[in-house]
Amino acid sequence: MKVLESHELDVEDSLRLIFDGAFDPRASLESELVPFVQALEEYAGGWMPDVVKGKRHRKYSRAALGKVLEEKRGERTTHCGLYRTKWPVLDMALGLYLPPHSSELDIMIRVQPLSFFSEAERCREFVEMVRVWASHYPVTYAMAHSTADRALSGAPDFGRDEKTSSRDGFDKIYEVFWLNVFGAKLVETIGRERMLSTPAHRVEELPNGSVLMVTWPTVTDFASDAAREAQARAHVHLRPDLDFDTVLRALRERNAALVPVEPRFPPDLAPLLSRIVDRAVFHQRQRTIAGFNAWRPPEPEEWLPADVALPSDVADPKRALEQYSLHAEHLVVILHSYVPSVLEGTPESLTDADFYFWREDFPKTRLREVIDEHVVPAVGAYLGQVLVYHLGGHWIPRRNLMETQVRVGNRVWLPFVRAHRYMSSCESLLDYSLTQLFREAERHGR
Repeated sequence: MKVLESHELDVEDSLRLIFDGAFDPRASLESELVPFVQALEEYAGGWMPDVVKGKRHRKYSRAALGKVLEEKRGERTTHCGLYRTKWPVLDMALGLYLPPHSSELDIMIRVQPLSFFSEAERCREFVEMVRVWASHYPVTYAMAHSTADRALSGAPDFGRDEKTSSRDGFDKIYEVFWLNVFGAKLVETIGRERMLSTPAHRVEELPNGSVLMVTWPTVTDFASDAAREAQARAHVHLRPDLDFDTVLRALRERNAALVPVEPRFPPDLAPLLSRIVDRAVFHQRQRTIAGFNAWRPPEPEEWLPADVALPSDVADPKRALEQYSLHAEHLVVILHSYVPSVLEGTPESLTDADFYFWREDFPKTRLREVIDEHVVPAVGAYLGQVLVYHLGGHWIPRRNLMETQVRVGNRVWLPFVRAHRYMSSCESLLDYSLTQLFREAERHGR
């Protein structure tokens, strides 16, 4: 049963709900979950989960949910994941902290894309579901908003260190999102009258003393001028110490960070940089594109004019070539499980290797002596072999590996020098990519 996974399809914004509540420890867990299940089934509609995940995937049903929570039950907690096999993508988690230690019920929902909630009725149904949950499970705090914009707001730490954030939680109004449920304790801290008089699309006092607030009818319009002004008005109403213009300016700056940027990458590295951009979290993607648009790698310097090439100084050139082949095969052994294309030894496999080493933060996460003694020779030899096989080059062996050259046209290239620079840091993986050197050699070898 294949589920859609949001981290694999993270090319659009999503709606995220964070719900921190509590349940009655005196009641049975089965009965306490009835309101959760009923509201989910009544209001989820087109994003309703069809898979429950515990030790294995099961088709969604109330019985399956109960079975998963039982099999995942520990001394203090139980939890499960809920997903979909069809669009839209759903990543949902239900976590329960069990008595006598605690009696907390936490819900996390992420539905992608955010545009799925462009209709006001669909947003209203989502709010109704949260209202039912918050009425039955008293919340400390709950919110729903654009995942990207929430991240840009600084949530959940809001400038605090992790220890302080974990200890204090949402103990004051750090931000007002599209949908908010403020717990009774926070409402009393702010002042119930002030809270209920907040200028917003919907403000409702719930039976347990918490207050539900929605700033705008549709979450997809969160970045519009009118919605941002409404968000700022609500925020400064609840935090009179804040200045409206300052809050609104910060919201508009967040808008600017989400405006699509057209990629204008260096042509040689566009395939590599596009894959790196695809790995960036959505709220940082446009900034990442802009950064790569402005960046240019250094021109490759690992070459000499052919007429000043160092002559071979090895006694047995054939044996030297066999050693280079062994080094290159070592890279294949290292990478083939993660980068299958290295078995083919093509220019594209160089880009695949570049991406793998970058993704793994390879120079930072491996022992330096292992990199210098084993990985650098393997990378240099593999790069040299690709130059030989695809550009008609030939090796000029040297006793000093760093002096070993591959002649292509009217230049000789120093693949082991390139590999040494390449593996010196995570930043160097891009500055001295294997892809760029190959493309440069290709141009000059014609």
